Amino acid sequence: MEIEKLIDTYSDYLYRIAFIYTKDRLTAEEVVQDVFINYYHKSVQFEQRASIKTYLVKMTINRSYDYLRSWKNKKTVITQFFQQHEKDVEQIYVEKELQGEITAAVLTLPVKDREVLLLYYYEEMTVFEIAELLELAVSTVKSRLQRARAKLKPKLSMEVMEDD
Repeated sequence: MEIEKLIDTYSDYLYRIAFIYTKDRLTAEEVVQDVFINYYHKSVQFEQRASIKTYLVKMTINRSYDYLRSWKNKKTVITQFFQQHEKDVEQIYVEKELQGEITAAVLTLPVKDREVLLLYYYEEMTVFEIAELLELAVSTVKSRLQRARAKLKPKLSMEVMEDD
């Protein structure tokens, strides 16, 4: 498959996956761009044991993890922490409203919990597909889903109570 056709077909999907991990639009775009560049240079290595979509998604997840472990990310998080405290209360409230209750709550979860929730509910993947994609046992995926739901429930309950 030509690279242009791959980009047209999968770029939006891969962007959403990258955003799940990085929580930043520009970084997610950068991750997807890196994935396509790496695929272009290493497409000969693709052994077609899985679908091209699965292969690209796995590359996206790995690149997202690389970003999360990088110094650039840690520096950004520290900078945002200090900038957040400088913002005025009204501005923080407006930003929180714009994010949306559920998205904001999900994005506060650890990556392991967040990824299974979003793949299951947002991408509508089955537990078996998620297990294959993340190279985990089906029981592990089920456990992570259950744990993520349990962590999410009180966060959503608090948000709803604050609005009343």
